[in-house]
Amino acid sequence: MSAASSRSIVSEFIDYPAGDLVCEAYVAHDGATARPRPGVVLAHAWDGQNGSMRAHAEHFAAQGRVAFALDLYGKGVRGEETGDNTRLMAPLLQDRGLLRDRLAAGIAAARQHPLLDPDNLVVIGWCFGGLCALDAARSALPGVRGVVSIHGVLRPPGLADLPRISAKILVLHGWEDPVAPPEDVLALARELTAAGADWQLHAYGHAMHAFTFPGAQMPERGLQYDPNAARRASLAIEAFLAEVLGPVVPA
Repeated sequence: MSAASSRSIVSEFIDYPAGDLVCEAYVAHDGATARPRPGVVLAHAWDGQNGSMRAHAEHFAAQGRVAFALDLYGKGVRGEETGDNTRLMAPLLQDRGLLRDRLAAGIAAARQHPLLDPDNLVVIGWCFGGLCALDAARSALPGVRGVVSIHGVLRPPGLADLPRISAKILVLHGWEDPVAPPEDVLALARELTAAGADWQLHAYGHAMHAFTFPGAQMPERGLQYDPNAARRASLAIEAFLAEVLGPVVPA
C-alpha cells in the first residue's frame, strides 16, 4: 500500500484478492479520518483503472466523499484509454458469473476500508463499468444502496435466480449510443420494473456513446463527447448521491 496527497486530496493504492487474482484499488478522500462515511465505488470502462478513473475518484473526494475505484482486470493489467480494449473486456462480458464474482470481491474490499461505511455505498460506472454497476444491483451485493450507469452496456446477465433489486438505480444514456440501442433500453426498463427496482432513466437526445469522455472524438463510430449531456449527467449524479447517501457532512 502506498499513499500520496495532492491539493488536499489523499490517495492510496490498495491490493485486494479476487479469486486467484490480485487486484489494485485506488482510494481517494479529503483526509478526514474521524469516522467512516458513505462512499462511492467506481467501476472502470473497458480500458481498466487508468488515469481518467483515478481523476473521477479525486473529483468525488474533493466533494467530501470517499471514493474506491475498483480493478476488475487484475493488478497491472491496463488498456489504452483511446484504444481497442476488447481483449480485456470480452472475457467478463462472456462470463457474467465471473464478472459478478470480481465485483463482489471489489465491493467486499471497499466495505473493509476503515473510512467507508460498509452499508452505505453507491456504485458508479462508465461504459463497461455502467454494466458493472447494474450487475451490482442485479446481484444485490451487500452494502450497495444505489448504482449509476453512465453510457453503459444494458444487456441482462442471463444468470438464474437473481434476487429482487433493492438498490436504487440511475441510468444516464445517450439516445444515439450504438452500444445500447432503443430495444436494449426498453428491455432494461421492463427488467427493472419486473424486479421491483426503484429506477430512473435520463436519456440525452443526440448524445452518443462515451458522451462524458472528452477524448471520445469518433462520431463515425458512435463515440462522441457531448459537453451538454456531460454537464446534465454530472448534476443528475450529484442529486442521486444526495438522495441515496445524504448530503456531505463536514468532518
